[in-house]
Amino acid sequence: MSALRYALMALALVAPTLAISPAGAVDYPNKPITIVVPLAAGTGMDSIVRLYADQLSSSLGKPVVIDNRPGAATMLGTTAVATAPGDGYMLLVATSSAMAINPVLYKKINYDPVKDFVPISFYVKSPFVLVVNPALPINSVPELIKYAKESQTPLSYSSPGAGVAQHLSIEFMKQKFSVEMTHVPYRNTGQSITDIAAGHVALGFAEAGASLPLIRDGKLRALAVSSATRLPILPEVPPFAEAAGAPDFEAVSWHILFAPSPTPKDIVGKLHDEMKRIMAAPDMTKRVADIGLIPFETPSVEGINQYLASEREKWGTLVKKLGLEGTQ
Repeated sequence: MSALRYALMALALVAPTLAISPAGAVDYPNKPITIVVPLAAGTGMDSIVRLYADQLSSSLGKPVVIDNRPGAATMLGTTAVATAPGDGYMLLVATSSAMAINPVLYKKINYDPVKDFVPISFYVKSPFVLVVNPALPINSVPELIKYAKESQTPLSYSSPGAGVAQHLSIEFMKQKFSVEMTHVPYRNTGQSITDIAAGHVALGFAEAGASLPLIRDGKLRALAVSSATRLPILPEVPPFAEAAGAPDFEAVSWHILFAPSPTPKDIVGKLHDEMKRIMAAPDMTKRVADIGLIPFETPSVEGINQYLASEREKWGTLVKKLGLEGTQ
């Protein structure tokens, strides 16, 4: 067989493979991209997604559409993306509830947070503010711990429901400092916060945006924030780790942009780079801070996976210790 004939035969074998191989990021995107937000329009998460979606649309040259799919403790939207094609055209924003808490809290969920998703960008931390009713003689975290330990009956605390991040954050604090408190679950964030101000319950970890007006009006007293760093809209309130002398304490939710796991690495990389550039812009970090969240410079995709593994371990272990595994 001549060398020329051999070369032609080899090319014939390779050509079909080349013809059907995906173009990947070279021609991505060539149609609109949808970002599923598993919460209602107007929430802090939704507001931020709409800000960077506009930026992504401009830089990628295609529309970026927001699809709000609230319901089932954020699992409705999460499940929809888990089963979507892995081509980079349907993405998901998810929090600790969907990716670290619900898989242990619920008897059955219709997605696997590890196998079904690949992270793109970890861009926001969502801390909580430890607030107490101002009628209580408590002005700091050490005073709270002392007061709780000396109280004849356990202090009550509120949350928007059993197993949510605010509930688990207080339980994390209770275990850390060996104090007893009684959980009073509510159906929504607003009522759980206003009942602290009304004196029906003593304290709680509250979302910053929702509690800020009551803090500024003197109807709630802020003792600490649950993040490792200060909250830009409440710079005078110390991190819990600093206030309590517990350097390893951090109890936050977060916003991470995900794609279905089969999404090609070059598309994930392209979106990661675009998001890192967009979220680092000073105007974007200011807008995130003004909402009551903490801008966060995304790690690499591998770094995000490592963080997710640590969060699943932390919250999953706590859910099991509380006897809440499979209770929902």
